[in-house]
Amino acid sequence: MKSNRRKFLRNLSIGTGALTIGIPSVAKVKRNEEDINTVADHGKQSFNMCGYAAPKLDVVRIGAVGLGMRGSDAVARLSFIEGVEITALCDKYPDRVTKAQATLAKMGRPKAKEYSGEEGYKALCESNNVDLVYTPTPWHLHTPVALYAMNHGKHAATEVNVGETIDQCWQVVETSEKTKKHCMMLENCCYDFFELLTLNMVRQGMFGELVHAEGAYIHDLSKDYLFNKNAYADMWRLKENIGKNGNLYPTHGLGPIAQCMNINRGDKFDHLVSMSTNDFTLNNLAKEMAAKDDFFKEYVDKPYRGNMNTTLIRTNNNKSIMLQHDVSSLRPYSRIHLVSGTKGVAQKYPGPERIAFGHNWIKKEELDDLYKKYSPPIVNHIGEIAKEVGGHGGMDFIMDWRLIDCLRNGLPLDQNVYDAAAWSSIFHLSQQSVKARSKSIDVPD
Repeated sequence: MKSNRRKFLRNLSIGTGALTIGIPSVAKVKRNEEDINTVADHGKQSFNMCGYAAPKLDVVRIGAVGLGMRGSDAVARLSFIEGVEITALCDKYPDRVTKAQATLAKMGRPKAKEYSGEEGYKALCESNNVDLVYTPTPWHLHTPVALYAMNHGKHAATEVNVGETIDQCWQVVETSEKTKKHCMMLENCCYDFFELLTLNMVRQGMFGELVHAEGAYIHDLSKDYLFNKNAYADMWRLKENIGKNGNLYPTHGLGPIAQCMNINRGDKFDHLVSMSTNDFTLNNLAKEMAAKDDFFKEYVDKPYRGNMNTTLIRTNNNKSIMLQHDVSSLRPYSRIHLVSGTKGVAQKYPGPERIAFGHNWIKKEELDDLYKKYSPPIVNHIGEIAKEVGGHGGMDFIMDWRLIDCLRNGLPLDQNVYDAAAWSSIFHLSQQSVKARSKSIDVPD
């Protein structure tokens, strides 16, 4: 970065009251015990975490669990934020902890306590020098780490998804309610610049009443990540794509449009139908790789998920959502991010970003004016700095900064545990629908 760290941190100061508004109508929702009153077979709701503001933390002491690609980047980003102390580092592989310590030293941060091993996270969660457990681990560990953290008095921030089954989603919700500890899913795409712009425009009524929205995660991961021995440890990401056929990564596309459609804040997912194609690429690639390297022979002729999954969701207020997932087709990256209302429409992908209030898209100059007028305060406050720090163009840093801002100032989170559970539930429910020939499946409240 061009600016030195001391100057940078001055610009980032987030003392009490520095920014009480991030995403206004998400953060300021009042708790209403009638909003979520159905808990199916999981007993009576013990506490409503919607709108809950935990006691202020002058300093947020963070324990980072999982220091691979996402985790190592997170340690660097979090080190830029004033009011943060990274007090603990944990990974299955000790060398990753060592590298993270080097990052802290480079940033002028004190050395953190080290934990390693398959269940090293438990000792970290049990320690008395951690307030927030930050978890960018492989998917199967998201729920166990979050539960253990909350049950030991820590707030939890976990990578997507928060759970892989409906039961895991319920466990996270009920544990958060029982312990009154936050569980935020780190859905960074909610903090990208166009998504924040459109959310604020929706709240200001610029698109009228929203009727339909579309989101996706279309990103060809096949060669660079899924079949790359040096990408995900023990090939865990490829293994997640075996024996599961549905939308396995719903929240990047779903989170931002769910916020626009007031899901969990006046509306909710009611039911869905889901359909997948067969796999037309992953097994072929497995055979191709196995012909060159015996390592990949065990991945030949496995039941890979289909290339494209399309899930349709109907809401309780009679709106519709189309959600897609494809990480193995040769296509340009897309999250779609389309919101359509009675007065206008916005769409991010394919580029360029577009907004219309009639039959034609507005001109770039008009879009620039909308950015100036409707970008929320958080963008004006740290948007340019976030672009310097990086992390998917800055949205990762905005997300981290806002999480710390809420914890330090005693504010409700923009994304609460109910959002985490509802958005993540599509992982399991879409698979159920696909298995049942696209049968309609109810979404739990």
